[in-house]
Formats: sequence, C-alpha cells, structure tokens
Amino acid sequence: MAVAAWRMIAPLDKPADRLLTRYFRDHRELGVHDRGFIADTLFGMLRHKRLIEHLAGDSGPRLLVLVYFVKLAGLNLHGMQPLLSRAEMQRLQKIKAQRTDDLALAIQSDFPDWLVEKLRHFMPDADILALGRSMQNPAPLDLRINTVRASREEVLHSLRSDGVDAQLAPYSPTGIRLKKRISLSRHPLFLTGKLEVQDEGSQLICYLTAPRRHEMIVDFCAGSGGKALLLGAMMQNRGRVYAFDVSDKRLANLKPRLKRSGLSNIFPQRIAHENDAKIKRLFGKIDRVLVDAPCSGLGTLRRNPDLKWRQSQQAVAELAQKQSQILERAAGLLKPGGRLVYASCSILPEENEDIVNGFLSQQPQFRQLHCGNILAQQGIALDTGEFLRVLPHTHNTDGFFAAVVENSNA
Repeated sequence: MAVAAWRMIAPLDKPADRLLTRYFRDHRELGVHDRGFIADTLFGMLRHKRLIEHLAGDSGPRLLVLVYFVKLAGLNLHGMQPLLSRAEMQRLQKIKAQRTDDLALAIQSDFPDWLVEKLRHFMPDADILALGRSMQNPAPLDLRINTVRASREEVLHSLRSDGVDAQLAPYSPTGIRLKKRISLSRHPLFLTGKLEVQDEGSQLICYLTAPRRHEMIVDFCAGSGGKALLLGAMMQNRGRVYAFDVSDKRLANLKPRLKRSGLSNIFPQRIAHENDAKIKRLFGKIDRVLVDAPCSGLGTLRRNPDLKWRQSQQAVAELAQKQSQILERAAGLLKPGGRLVYASCSILPEENEDIVNGFLSQQPQFRQLHCGNILAQQGIALDTGEFLRVLPHTHNTDGFFAAVVENSNA
C-alpha cells in the first residue's frame, strides 16, 4: 500500500496532501488505521527524501520504502524478514549499518543543493544542519485561544481534564501547545469557537500588528482568516477588520471559523489583485495593515516537506517581485501614523529583509519599528532584533519573518 502511494505522489507535480487525498479517494477500501499508516509513512519519507534516495541508489519505490522503515522509522529488520527477498535482506543490513554523519551537508539536512547554497550566504553549516534536522520532525500542534469565548486557563484546564498533554506556549499570550497531535474537529472547545489551530509564530505576527479597539485594520492576504480572527479578538470585537484575499476558496474556509468565533468585526472580501477598487476606496484611511505575503513557504517544511522539492530559485525570484508590489500597494492604505506589518513564512532574506529594505529605500516617509520592543510592550519576552525571525530549531515554531514600518507623514 505504501509503495503504491509513494509511486503516485513521488513526481510531486501537485502538493503531497492533495495527491494523497486523491489516492485515498481511489482506494476507499482502506480503513482509518491503514490511511494513517500510509500518510505517516509518506510524509516521513518526504522529510528524509534525499537521504533515503542516497542510501537506496537507483532502486525502485519498494526499496525506498523499506529503507525508510529500517533506517528511520525504527522497524525491526529481523521481524520484516518473512516479507523480504534474500537480496533485499542483505542490502538492507548494509544500509542499516551505514554511517550518515559524514555525508554531504545537503543530504544530512535534506535540502536541495540550491537551498543550501542560499542558506550559506547568511548561516553557518552547523546552523543549516540544525535547521534541516529540525524540519525533519513533525511540528507540534499549536492552538490559539479565542479570548472572546474563553480564557487560556479555562481551555488549558479543560484539555488536561480530557487527558490531553497541553502546555502553555512559550511566547504567545493566547497560545497552547500539544505534544501529540489529536483530532480536534469534533471537540467541544473547537465546535464552540473557543480555540483554533494556529502556529505560535503566526500568532506573534498579530501581536506585532498590535490592533486597538475601534481601529480599521486590513489583513491584506487573509487566506482562510486565522490571523484576521486573532486580530478581531484582540480588538475585543470592536472596530473593523477587512479580510482581503484573491481566492474564493480560502475565504469560504473562513466562513465557518468566523461563525464559531462569535466575532462580528471581521469583513471578508474577495479582491481580484492588489490594485482592486475595493482597496483603492480605503487608501489613506487604515490604522493597521498586515501583509502576510505569498511566499515560498520554506519556513513550513515540518508541515509541508514536499515544498522543498517543488520550489525553485526561479520561483523564489518571481515571488520576490510580487512581494514588493504587494507591500508597496498595501502601504498606500495607511493613514499618517499608521502601522504596517510585513510577514512571510519564508526563511530566505530575498523574500524578507531584502523586500523591506528595498521598500524603505524608496519610501522615505516610512520608518522601521523595532519588533522586540513592540513585543515587550505586550509582555512577550522575545527579542530577535529589529526584525522578528523565528525558526524551528531555535524557537520550535514554523520559520516566520516579520518587519514593522510606520507611516511617519504628519
């Protein structure tokens, strides 16, 4: 089963989760446990794809799966013997005994060569290896409390009463972290809108936005609305949060979340592009703008390990052009004294610092604010400097970047 599923998704011409969903749709006879086993195997293989391909050589999908089982998933080779040919057994014994700590950095970190070369421009090899290894592990399940519905203490107590190993998230005042992933779709806390799934790094970006009651806020690239919902709750259901996105599907995913949340200050609106008339009407009127820019997503490899094999240098360069255009257009929404947060879930400077520095060099009326100072004002003890940079191997979050600029025109 796992071999057939790997054969189907291995070309990675589409996102792995979408391909896996298609595989399960074509094999409805598979039960819950079989589906879970296949999904865990395939995503584990994607996290270690380069290593298992190196160890297996030019062999086919079956040996790739077997290498993953015996070298990385901890299956007992002796117990697998009845399922193996003599040649497979001998090959796997050699692979299991093979050292991997002397392999090339790109193989150990499980990054493509082009990404390693980019990382080497601003990160030593030891940090690249630590980053890569951290991204080979699944992410913890981070939750965000909806403070309109409940307090963090109430939700934490309820989860622990249900036997869930839940802890306070280390940074976000509304965050809770679960050591083990559980299904929440039918949990009463989820159904009543008291909690949402949201990575802690994503939550911190909203705290940089620091919205206040009665303000007008724009979430420029809202997606399915996780950040817009947190902004609305931080405003205590006062003011207005415009949730803009170009995708009807993503905005449709916001509707049930908004209904559960109890918020009435969120206004989802589809836009055709960054020059849409709906945006023009708000020029110079907005207090805060959050731009969670479309990006390579390379900070989310714990969740989306296939991305490192579907992205390319050319795609990153094209995204950087788009990011600059979006930032420039979004900044026009701000009134004098207004604040803009530019964020991405990329780890590359050309999608992050370079975009912000390029913008500031062309827009002298804007000045950069210190992210660490803004977080400290809200009781968050996290100072990564002028920019916010969080990474899985240092903060146990997805890789996020953010910068804050202010329209200083009087």
